Amino acid sequence: MIAIQNMTKVYGMGDAEVHALGGVSLEIAKGEWVAITGPSGSGKSTLMHIIGCLDSPTAGEYRLNGVEVSGMDDTQLASVRNREIGFVFQSFNLLSRVNALQQVMLPLQYQRGDKRLPRGDRAKRAREMLELVGLGDRMRHLPTELSGGQQQRVAIARALAQQPSILLADEPTGNLDSKSGAEVMEILHRLHREQGLTVVMVTHDPKVAAQAQRVIYFQDGLIAEPQQQGVA
Repeated sequence: MIAIQNMTKVYGMGDAEVHALGGVSLEIAKGEWVAITGPSGSGKSTLMHIIGCLDSPTAGEYRLNGVEVSGMDDTQLASVRNREIGFVFQSFNLLSRVNALQQVMLPLQYQRGDKRLPRGDRAKRAREMLELVGLGDRMRHLPTELSGGQQQRVAIARALAQQPSILLADEPTGNLDSKSGAEVMEILHRLHREQGLTVVMVTHDPKVAAQAQRVIYFQDGLIAEPQQQGVA
């Protein structure tokens, strides 16, 4: 599903250049759950942005579902995002004056082509997604009327509404207490198990990372060898 070859990413110019990725190659299979971890500034967030078509590499190849996307322009990247990728962020990114149902419907309004749904079907899809994450009784609630864990569940429902092939989760438990974080992780486990969703998750938390099927450790813009992770 995801195939990256010799990817580099350089920010800035001249003496101010920052080499965020130094020649990364990796593959992630359909239906796999992968955690990307490492210290701050190691390149893991840069990789996540490129996988999510929010940024382009300086050099190297990125193929998503067999399609080369590394050379696409912003419009083409936006189209790929809308078709293929759902995002869950640490900060929830919910609109303060919009209830849970409308939050989940929002990305459906920007769909194009054969994936675009009539308004009535958009509401139906949003209700189904909220029920899927256990918020069937909170659809009319505003973010201020929801706990942090419930807000993150709304964000997950919103990410799933477009039926993406990949869910990208950037520190999904970072702003949650341990109980809420465990509940969010259980939802992700269930979605991965029952729907075969491909999950790519960035996290600083080793306990969260350990719940993935595979952990990729980044250091200084490169994937570290297993012995550098303290793994036998």
